[in-house]
Amino acid sequence: MKKSLGFWIAVLFLVLLLNTGYIAAFASATVFYMTNVLGHVVLGAVLTIAALFVLRKSGLLAGAPVAVGFLLLAFVFGAILTYAGNVHDNAWILWSHIAAALVGVAALVPFVWKKASREGGDWLKFKKGFEVALIVLVALPIAGHGYKKLFPDPHNRIVNPATPPLAMEGEGGGPKSPFFPASAQTNVGGIIPSNFFMDSETCGECHKEIYKEWNASSHHFGSFNNQFYRKAIEYMQDTQASPQGSKWCAGCHDHAVFFNGRFDKPIKQQIDTPEAHAGLACTSCHAIVRVDSTMGNNGFTIEYPALHQLMTSKNKAVRSLVDFMTYLNPEPHRETFMKPFMTKQASEFCSTCHKVHLDIPVNNYRWFRGFNDYDNWQASGFGEGARSFYYPPKGQSCADCHMPLEPSKEAGNHGGQIHSHRFPAANTALANANKDAEQLAIEQKFLTSGFISVDIFAASPVENAGKETSMIRRAATGPKLSSGSAVGEEAEQQGDTFIREVGNVAAPLDLAQPTFAPGSTARVDVVVRTRKIGHFFPGGTLDSFDIWLELQATDATGKVIFWSGQVEDGGRGPVEAGAHFYKAYQLDADGNEINKRNAWQARSVLYVHAIQPGAADTVHYLLNIPRDAKGPIRLTAKLNHRKFSWYYTQFAYAGKPKPGEESKIDINHNAAQYSFDKSNIPANVSGEVKGEIPVTPITVLAKAESRIDLTNNVGEAKWRQVTNKKTRERWNDWGIGLLLQGDVKGAEYAFTKVTEAEPGYADGWLNVARALIQEGETERAKPFIRKSLAVNPDLGRTYYFRALIEKADGDYDAALKDLAIVGAKYPRDRVVWNQVARLQFLKRNYRESIEALKKVAEVDPEDLQMHYTAMLAYRGIGDVASAEREQKLFQRFKADESSQAITAKARMVSPEDNNERQSIHDHESIELKGLRTSAFDAGGAGK
Repeated sequence: MKKSLGFWIAVLFLVLLLNTGYIAAFASATVFYMTNVLGHVVLGAVLTIAALFVLRKSGLLAGAPVAVGFLLLAFVFGAILTYAGNVHDNAWILWSHIAAALVGVAALVPFVWKKASREGGDWLKFKKGFEVALIVLVALPIAGHGYKKLFPDPHNRIVNPATPPLAMEGEGGGPKSPFFPASAQTNVGGIIPSNFFMDSETCGECHKEIYKEWNASSHHFGSFNNQFYRKAIEYMQDTQASPQGSKWCAGCHDHAVFFNGRFDKPIKQQIDTPEAHAGLACTSCHAIVRVDSTMGNNGFTIEYPALHQLMTSKNKAVRSLVDFMTYLNPEPHRETFMKPFMTKQASEFCSTCHKVHLDIPVNNYRWFRGFNDYDNWQASGFGEGARSFYYPPKGQSCADCHMPLEPSKEAGNHGGQIHSHRFPAANTALANANKDAEQLAIEQKFLTSGFISVDIFAASPVENAGKETSMIRRAATGPKLSSGSAVGEEAEQQGDTFIREVGNVAAPLDLAQPTFAPGSTARVDVVVRTRKIGHFFPGGTLDSFDIWLELQATDATGKVIFWSGQVEDGGRGPVEAGAHFYKAYQLDADGNEINKRNAWQARSVLYVHAIQPGAADTVHYLLNIPRDAKGPIRLTAKLNHRKFSWYYTQFAYAGKPKPGEESKIDINHNAAQYSFDKSNIPANVSGEVKGEIPVTPITVLAKAESRIDLTNNVGEAKWRQVTNKKTRERWNDWGIGLLLQGDVKGAEYAFTKVTEAEPGYADGWLNVARALIQEGETERAKPFIRKSLAVNPDLGRTYYFRALIEKADGDYDAALKDLAIVGAKYPRDRVVWNQVARLQFLKRNYRESIEALKKVAEVDPEDLQMHYTAMLAYRGIGDVASAEREQKLFQRFKADESSQAITAKARMVSPEDNNERQSIHDHESIELKGLRTSAFDAGGAGK
């Protein structure tokens, strides 16, 4: 061949083959790679046009018609793809382009070989070049993708370290980091431009629906464009006289202000800047390239991409080129902003900000667990737990509920669906304050979706019309985590065990239809059951909501004869103190309630009420039936939700210490009285509600009704228990609620009814055994375990509880065999591995115990029981240094028992709060003064 058009066609064709191998092998968001992608299009177009001029002269059309036809077809598909965009919906065009090109190139091989053998010369040279190009075309993608598979980027998976730091100073970048005490870091090791978190509108040019959803979401309003959050940080910075501690918050909330180094200045001095109101951006999540662990506390690394300035350029020509290149080959864009852990480990990814702990640099106190939505999910039936009461049909991650799939054809859709970026959950306060009716409706639809239920289940007579006392059979033992939140299946169930006689009971109430005499007292049990929720109810920061169970009783005339859970001021004010709340009642150093989003001042806990996934809570009410009541008595129970609490809403908008009260505030406590006068509301208050305190709506999450008939003939009273397949689950829920509050006799009674209702339900027999084991009656539990296994030998949880019996019997080998069965089914249940480690320690197999504890560390390096057993095991093998380290970690995470003395003040000041603190307690009615049903609608929760 001479250096004619044919020569250059041959050269460019070989270059195109090499170029194809490269772009197929090494997708990356670099100028060099994207230039090659553009070059691929240009080369393909130039070659096609040039080839049309030499087809006949070269003999290609006659000698290789198949090759010519398929290569031209590949060009056509490529042209269509270039115009339409290489998005998921057009994947068939891409694969058609690739297939046609491969067939064309393959069909060209015999033609080139034939020409080279016959004519030699330039054709022989071309053949050699063609051979090299073919090898590269095939080998490079195989090598590139093979390397990625064999040697994946370790940052693509979230993996826990073998051991956690001894102090907060060992977390993230440490004290030398400009972001400490936050654990968040950047790929450059320091600050990055704030505009990186202020260009979400650019993302919206392609992802229009996602942008619209995000724009209304609580992620967008997660910073100082949210008055509820703003007030908490202003209060923290004012009280601590420094913004340093609040950087711990900013690592998850305030990226535009935080990562550009402006958080060293108090936020009040920059509250009106665009950075302060940017919220969490698209890049706040999608630019995370590494998550350190599942220990939370914003332990992630944000990467500032090399091409960000180009991608967000305001120059129209540059933006058009960037958009064209992104649509032409979206893979670099996807690899930059969609890391594998975001989909394959969605819940672990969320844990980085939805699990927190405080320590000395933040709270001037010690390690203290804040809110934690990850661990209880991980240990539940929705996650990876072996011991739950109920399991969903299949496991679910955070995204399955809070980023549900919805139909969409926009860029990035998979099979015509995208994940919602409204992040529906429970934040009705923000949507209300933003006057966003659409977002509020979506939040309330989510809240009323049936994830939780209420059942007025049982009634029993109270002969002495007073509160019955319960005898403690077994006091709670073992170390407890230092936590201001709930601890569920991620640890062994701990709590006092009570002995309380069941007595007469009618249940289920609507079927048993008991009769009571006017003037008598009935104990009414209402069961709240978590159904489609993968973490504790409530989730999030348990100190900041009003969530309570309301019960009202009216007689046949409409007269209200019982009311617990009334809301003052016609439904606009605080909830009456004697209601049954679901919250964490935390206390500061002086025993004052933590009610200002001031968890950093928490030093103790009065009580925590929360329901773990797939479980229940049984709430007791003492219904005193007036002598003049007319039957039947109508009972209505409502589970109500208000975010935020009435007090905090007042504080967030208008809270200001009354004159002379400032001296009662320091970094450890706040005993000040506050004014909530409208004149205190800042003129530049965040949100759309100005000049007034918003009235946050109350949402009824679940509701139930029932009735009790009255009779003057005491002899007519009948205490029926209706047991059949339809009532089995209701009996089981009642029993779970009793068991979790330590009422083991009541639980045993309930679960026995479950076995009567449905003998083929293996968990009924197992749950009887659970109650007996908790009571310490392991010998009596054995036949129930055997029956459960006979009904269903595949339940891993049954083997776990049989192992506890075998452990109590001293048969450690049998217990280990049963735990091995559980571990095979649920390899990431930390409590199972903790039990294995404990048994190996008791057998003096200290090294085997340590190996088992490594499995616990893979799930949670902060597990308290793990560090306690490790401390003992390392002592057993004489490893003093490791034992001392484990002791320090155990002491770091262990609860400060002396802090319970702080609760004395709260218990004395408020009988209602002291009652709520008790594991088993009864709720009584507010004082009633001729209230009628209409008052319930006005002063209760929403309808």
